[in-house]
Amino acid sequence: MSEKIERQLAAVMFTDIVGYTALMQKDETVAMRIRNRHRQVFEEQHIIHNGTIVQYYGDGTLSVFKSAIEAANCAIEIQKLLQEGDPVPLRIGLHMGDIVYNKTEVYGDGVNFASRIESMGVAGAVLLSDKLNDELKNHGTISTTSLGHFELKNIAKPVEVFAVCNAGIKVPALQELQGKQKIAYKSIAVLPFTNMSTSAENEYFSDGITEEIINALAKIKELKVTSRTSSFSFKGTNSTITKIGKQLNVSTILEGSVRLSGTMARITAQLIEVETDFHFWSETFDRDLSNVFLVQDEISLIIADKLREHLGHFEMEEHLIDSYNVPLETYKTYLKGRFYLMKLDYTNTLKAISIFEKVIQESPEFPLPYLDINQGYLYLSTMGLISGMEGFTKAQPFLQKAIELKEDLPETQLNLAWISCWQKWDLKQAYIHLNNALSIRPSESMYITMANFLTLEGKLDTAMLHIDKALELAPFSPTSVNYKGFLYYMMEQYDIALPYCKRSLDLQPELPFPVVNIGACYLLSGRFEEGLTYFNNLPKDDTGFLAKLGGTTIAHAMMGNIELAGDGISKLESYLQTPSAGNALNFLILCHAQLNNLDTALEYIQTAIENRFPLMLLLPTEPLAKPLHNLPAFKKHIAGILGDTSSVEPVRKYRKSLFTDEELNRYKDQLNALMDEDTLYLNPELSLRSLAEYMNLPPNHMSQLLNEGFKQNFADYINSYRLVHFKSKLNTGAAHQITLLALAYDSGFNSKTVFNTFFKKKMGITPKAYWNELNN
Repeated sequence: MSEKIERQLAAVMFTDIVGYTALMQKDETVAMRIRNRHRQVFEEQHIIHNGTIVQYYGDGTLSVFKSAIEAANCAIEIQKLLQEGDPVPLRIGLHMGDIVYNKTEVYGDGVNFASRIESMGVAGAVLLSDKLNDELKNHGTISTTSLGHFELKNIAKPVEVFAVCNAGIKVPALQELQGKQKIAYKSIAVLPFTNMSTSAENEYFSDGITEEIINALAKIKELKVTSRTSSFSFKGTNSTITKIGKQLNVSTILEGSVRLSGTMARITAQLIEVETDFHFWSETFDRDLSNVFLVQDEISLIIADKLREHLGHFEMEEHLIDSYNVPLETYKTYLKGRFYLMKLDYTNTLKAISIFEKVIQESPEFPLPYLDINQGYLYLSTMGLISGMEGFTKAQPFLQKAIELKEDLPETQLNLAWISCWQKWDLKQAYIHLNNALSIRPSESMYITMANFLTLEGKLDTAMLHIDKALELAPFSPTSVNYKGFLYYMMEQYDIALPYCKRSLDLQPELPFPVVNIGACYLLSGRFEEGLTYFNNLPKDDTGFLAKLGGTTIAHAMMGNIELAGDGISKLESYLQTPSAGNALNFLILCHAQLNNLDTALEYIQTAIENRFPLMLLLPTEPLAKPLHNLPAFKKHIAGILGDTSSVEPVRKYRKSLFTDEELNRYKDQLNALMDEDTLYLNPELSLRSLAEYMNLPPNHMSQLLNEGFKQNFADYINSYRLVHFKSKLNTGAAHQITLLALAYDSGFNSKTVFNTFFKKKMGITPKAYWNELNN
């Protein structure tokens, strides 16, 4: 009789001991001891969690479960147990899918899927497919986080992969994963342009050019543009384009250089396809910078055009950068101020503000420095480095002037959003301004801000979705990385929060907030001595943030060191008449909450609300304030301080086709006729814009015609004609008289690299190999 074969839906687990083969070769006794320990733990946990072990293969295992929750719980316990003593470096992959089961062997798509997921992992991690993760959403004991979408071998579509992030389970960094991440095809990172000038002072200018190009390209809705913070993290490194592209998860890199001499500049730029390291466009611009904004707009438009020709259709405005009547030297001074402002610390923020004030004296109609001064004061007050009222009072005139000069700037709307929330405590109006900013030019800072507002409403899961969007644009942004850790802290998942907060300080040591959250994570996890030691080892409180004093006082309060906590409270009270009053009050409230002096804490809350100290808005979601949360008096204090907290939904604009079906077919016929009769493709300087002029169409229409009518981008469409022409020439006597490259140029190709790359892409072999085949 043939063995009975069953098909069923199951949770499949693959495991593998990392580096086992090398260990076996080095020390067989140790390797066998590790494998035996692994099998013992594996078998014990499968009995507990109702799993069936199907197969051992060397250092790996395959098992199945009837339930996703049992499979995940089993994987978590296995990893925790194997980390005790001498850790066993195990990686685990889980998937929920269809399997074929004959009691001695398991196979099918579900098995293959789980195997691919496991092979991506790292020691100590538990990776899950999206299907298995869906089964865990209503189980609060298991926390997971998305690692992104990946292309897996023999799996047709990209798959979203998740990692378990419970305490004791490693969450892999993106660069540690072995899988090939799905990259948004229309995506770009602009690396800092190299300063080729003799003066190091011109570094500000080359950085400024880079930032303006980033901002310009970010206005294109269909194009994913990596933020400044992440692009600039590679400044001065020797990383390859391929490595940078993978770490930033983009398909295209723009790099360039700037050489200044007086008002003249030589600016070079080149676009590189990450996957193939194909430099598909480069150009040198020699320009007079008397009107630097027009030059920036011209170069940004050309770059955007070349991206669209290579990547495919997206709509763009005729101007990407606004023009202002500002002398070049004044603009260079402004960029110097931006350099210091982006450092995000107390001293450099004050230095930036003084520089912007000088720029305003020289060009009072230039709106950007007003916005930057406003941002500087807003940063100082939000961080508690000056009082909220002082920040508002100093910032408001500058913001008001910026609004008068240019209200529709995304930076204006973003600043209005922050003012509405943190200074006016009007969350509904804050959402309106923020949605306006997002509709003009989405950016990392806007997604962080949306996450921030949602946090105030207690919508932490939704906030996490927005911080993940910010991290897509800025994976190396210290503020975004920190805010993800902050959200996990607010969710009371302290072991998960810690690595993010620490990573943000690695990226930018001056950030003030992470140090408080790190220490608080230790304390709230019951690691009191570790938390106290951490706060004691912080530098002296010189900035007014009071992290060391406040942190150590909270630690003593939680440890029951009443006398030491009292000393700390007295010192905090001495700051109540200083610019650090907001931070002092916040720490005093948290200290008294932990000491169960709830009436005193409530009195301080009333004082803080009367003075509109911004940090009060976070108290309803602050874990250290939990002793206060259920008090009627606390709810009365907090209720309504943000006004109507119903979120204003973003306006969704659905793009309609620029053509009717009839128009699309008519223009397709016209374009084909134009190519066949006028052979426009033979012109090596032909561009999408010049082709649009031939067709008497706007460039956006021309781009959509190629995309919708021919399912091609401009480069592939035109080069396909050139390739046909080139191949036809190979059958004539001319092919034996001139080089293949000369024939390619005669066919309209404008560079050797473009010709060779496109030929191999379409034909599968090199032009020379193809020529040799024809002549054999």
